[in-house]
Amino acid sequence: MAIWQDMVSQYGFSGGYLTVQRFVRKLRGSQGPEAVGIILTAAGEECQVDYGSGPMVRDPDNGKYRRTRLFVLTLGYSRKSVRLLVLRSSTRTWSELHETAFRRLGGSPRVVVLDNLKEGVLSPDIYDPTLNPLFKDVLAHYGVVALPCRVHDPDRKGKVESAVGHAQKTPLKGLRFESLQQAQAYLDNWELRWADTRIHGTTKRQVAAMFAEEKPLLRPLPLEPFRYYQFGERVVHLDGCVEVEAAYYSVPPGWIGKLVNVQWDSLHVRILDPKSHQLLREHLRQQRGRHRLHGGDHPQRIPFTTVQLLARAKRAGTQIGAFCEAIHQHQSEAGIRRILGVLSLAKKFGVSAVEDACAAALELRIYEYRFIRRFLERRPQLTLRQVDPLIRELIHYRDLINLKAQEQNHECD
Repeated sequence: MAIWQDMVSQYGFSGGYLTVQRFVRKLRGSQGPEAVGIILTAAGEECQVDYGSGPMVRDPDNGKYRRTRLFVLTLGYSRKSVRLLVLRSSTRTWSELHETAFRRLGGSPRVVVLDNLKEGVLSPDIYDPTLNPLFKDVLAHYGVVALPCRVHDPDRKGKVESAVGHAQKTPLKGLRFESLQQAQAYLDNWELRWADTRIHGTTKRQVAAMFAEEKPLLRPLPLEPFRYYQFGERVVHLDGCVEVEAAYYSVPPGWIGKLVNVQWDSLHVRILDPKSHQLLREHLRQQRGRHRLHGGDHPQRIPFTTVQLLARAKRAGTQIGAFCEAIHQHQSEAGIRRILGVLSLAKKFGVSAVEDACAAALELRIYEYRFIRRFLERRPQLTLRQVDPLIRELIHYRDLINLKAQEQNHECD
C-alpha cells in the first residue's frame, strides 16, 4: 500500500493497488490475516488511544537520528484517527497529546479506552485503577472518563491497534526525517489524502463520511485549554510547612510529619489530603527561600521559649528588639531561627552596628535577616545626613576661606 501510494503521489502511476499488491505478493509470499473481534460503539461514545513506534527523526539536541513515539487516537464509530509524533514522553506530554487530539477533532468523546502505561495509570486494577492525577484532571476538563483495559488485553482496543499498524506499515515505514515538524507534516498530509478518504474494511464506508456524522455528537470543547501543573508528595516539616521549589507553604495544624499531595503551577500551590483528595490549603507562589503562611495555621499561644527569646532581643537593643518582634509577627515560628541569627550578628559586629542596621530595616519595612547581614557585611559609608564628631560643620570651612581671602588682599595692598 505504501509503495502504491508513493508511486501515485510522486510518479503519477496510473495502475491500481491490486496490480502492485500482486507484484509484491510474488516477491514475499502471501500471509493469511488473523481473526480479530469487533466492538460496536455509538457515534461520539468512545475513542481508543495508544502509543506505537514512529519514524526515525534527527534529534535537535545531539544531531543523531532517534526513534519517535507515535500517538494515535481513534474514534470507535467512524475510525477517524489523529496521529501525532513526539520525541519523548511524560505524563504532561501524554495529557497534552489528548488535548491536541480533542481540539483537532473539534470535540471529545465520552470514554477513552487505554492500556496501563505509567503516563496514564499509576496502579492497574480492573475494578478500581488509580489514574495519574494530571491525566485524570485533563480528561475531567474535557468531560471524558478513562477506561483502562485489563493487563495484557490489547483486543479491547483493537481499533487503535489497527490504526497504529496502518500508519507504521503505510506512510512511515522505512522513512527518515530531518525534523519532527517535517515528519508531522508528512503524516498529516497522508492522513488527509489517504487515511480519511479510504473505504474502511469493516464498515465498508468512507472514514471522512462517517466522521461527518459523528462530529456533531462529540462533546463541545471548553472555552479555555487546561492549565497544566506539576504534582508530587511532600512531608510536613516541624514548622508546619511543606517545601516546593525552595519555598515554604503552611499546612493546617495536625499534619506535622505526615505525607500530603501537592500541586503547583506558576501562580498557585495547592496542598491536598492524600486520602480524600480534599483541598487543605491554597497559596500564591512565593519567592525562593521565603514562607507563605496562612493566618489560621499560626499557633494560638506563643511558646514560653519564644517569649524569652524576644525579651532577650529587646534587652540587646531597642531597635533590635523591635526588629525581632516584627520578624515574629510576619513569619511566626518560621522566623525563630532568623531572630537567633540577628542576635548572633550582635556578637560578631557589635550591638551599635546591629542597632543601626535594624533601624534602617524598620524604616524601609524590610523584615528579613538577610538584609541585616548584608547591611553589616557591606559596611555602608557615612552620608551627609549622619552626625559624627570627626565631621566639622560647613560654617567652619566658610570662615577659614574668608580669613585666607582677607590675608591675601592685605598682602596685595
